Amino acid sequence: MTGDRLNLDQLTEHAMWVHALYDELNHKERGRTWNREEFMLGFVGDVGDLAKLVMAQEGAREMPGGREVLHHELADCLWSVLVLAKLYDVDLDTEFRRTVGELEEAITARLTEPSSEVS
Repeated sequence: MTGDRLNLDQLTEHAMWVHALYDELNHKERGRTWNREEFMLGFVGDVGDLAKLVMAQEGAREMPGGREVLHHELADCLWSVLVLAKLYDVDLDTEFRRTVGELEEAITARLTEPSSEVS
């Protein structure tokens, strides 16, 4: 995939295509596919890898690969989120807008409160 930027629907469509390829490969090699719980556990492993890579970027640990591996892992985690959202029938566009709107509103409200002195 190269060229123009993709929108969320296009990203999801491609993510699901790759997910279907993984299902086909797992069925061929293992006689079964991953269920949603197993897929989620794989995602948790990816998030753990991402945490280690961020720590390496911040100088807290050594990790080979540098920024390229960080980029890959961020994209891998996004892929998992897109697939999980589709598997659980979550409209990410709607939910993202709602959630970020709520966060923005809550943060803005706190910022307009009288400030308490931090010592």
